[in-house]
Amino acid sequence: MNRPSRKSILCPNCRKLISEDEARCPFCGIQTPGSRWKNNLLTRGWGSGDNLIRIIIYVNIGMYVLSWLIHPRMLGAGFNPLRLFSPDQNTLAALGATGTLLMNRGGGWWTLLTANYLHGSILHIFFNMMALYQIGPLIAQMYGAYRFLGIYTLSGVIGFWISYIAGIPLTIGASAALCGLIGAALYYGKSRGGMFGQAVYKQVGGWALFILLFGFMVPGINNWAHIGGMAAGAATGLVLSYNERSRETLAHRMLAGGCLLATVLALAWGLFRGVVFWLS
Repeated sequence: MNRPSRKSILCPNCRKLISEDEARCPFCGIQTPGSRWKNNLLTRGWGSGDNLIRIIIYVNIGMYVLSWLIHPRMLGAGFNPLRLFSPDQNTLAALGATGTLLMNRGGGWWTLLTANYLHGSILHIFFNMMALYQIGPLIAQMYGAYRFLGIYTLSGVIGFWISYIAGIPLTIGASAALCGLIGAALYYGKSRGGMFGQAVYKQVGGWALFILLFGFMVPGINNWAHIGGMAAGAATGLVLSYNERSRETLAHRMLAGGCLLATVLALAWGLFRGVVFWLS
């Protein structure tokens, strides 16, 4: 007598192999893990932190290219090589740069999101994206893809909010969010302990010290955003916890979904403003 075959799937929440007809995942407890809406293409695509990191990098590159094409120029003022292929400041303001200069004139809180995806020169975006490419996979492995996106987004927003309070007039760049990832790694290393935790703490601690010293020595660096982002990353790491303590839950997924939706809407508004600025 042939028994009906049971189809195995990966639980959309904890990614463990289970039977499709399970009423509840035996590992994480999520109900009806075989439901179609829980296993659609979007949900499955979230399973990889590497995918998210690539998407963030592509969006940053796309926004940078657009900001430069709206008002193309080779060098910034004074022929400074650090300003090579530097977008026009009015263009950056239209696309969503942040700071007191813009927010106090009705620029809107949405710029706390969009500023994370804008850069002031080709070297600026190159170094930030290289840093994200290096530390991003580590945080995604420690915390999971959903918590990674939450930490990255919230750290960038809080970092720029701190710099706004400090009176920084105009600021952009992914470094506030990147410092959030560093802060989350510092919390992880200190909290976890052991040889691996200590190694992470020392390694990332060296990066944090270098970033802060570099910010104090080089003019024009928004150290308030760096410090604020780092503190926010450590705090969100504490609140959200990491994989070795708890698996990602539906709440983490909802947080990531909210961060994603808010970012998409803010970037769409910035793109609309950029197009209007270009046509005007």
